[in-house]
Amino acid sequence: MSATPRYDAIILAGGRSTRLGGTPKALLLADGRTLLETTLAAIPDARHIAVAGPPELAARLEAAPTEGTRRTPVLVREEPAYAGPAAAVGAAVTALAALERDTGTPRGSSAGDGGAGSPADSCPWTLVLACDMPQIAAAVQVLLAASASAPDESLLAVDSTGNRQPLAALYRTPDLRAAVASVASEGLANKPMKALLARVQWRGVDVPPGSTADVDTWTDAQSLGVSAGDVP
Repeated sequence: MSATPRYDAIILAGGRSTRLGGTPKALLLADGRTLLETTLAAIPDARHIAVAGPPELAARLEAAPTEGTRRTPVLVREEPAYAGPAAAVGAAVTALAALERDTGTPRGSSAGDGGAGSPADSCPWTLVLACDMPQIAAAVQVLLAASASAPDESLLAVDSTGNRQPLAALYRTPDLRAAVASVASEGLANKPMKALLARVQWRGVDVPPGSTADVDTWTDAQSLGVSAGDVP
């Protein structure tokens, strides 16, 4: 079995949730934990994590269990708020790059790695996930495994109906950064994810049925075993 590739992660958790009456998706409950916690649990090997969402999530991130020596995820916000997924990804990409510089730990290096931080040793991947997919762990496992045979491509989950999922995807970090920089020159606000996707080379990866099913409505929530719980 191949080793898990090195990766950072971005979680999008800041939409308006209009079809849920404004109830934050990140705080919906599935199997006794929030969807934010569910998404964090699906990425135990992530080096750094940036969560794009509202300030109210800060306390939840501080309290969330962490794996091993992983740091508490950094919380970021797109400008302006609710400016869409591309803007949220852009804010998170910027935060991850700054975190890499500030910690003095090049992507993919650690005390066990020798800390050389050469480009060849750098973590090549950034996983991007929406926080509203309660069964996402199965898709994450498939995407990470597929990275071994995709040295030059980003990988998008493809569900059982053939739909591509740019918010359940493993991106080549240099390509994602370049795409963000390119679109940012025009303005990321209110741009769809396809604006970034058009600037990266990618291929689809079939993932288990239901693993990228998301919660957009209360009907979706009911079918996926998701409830409002004690969300304020």
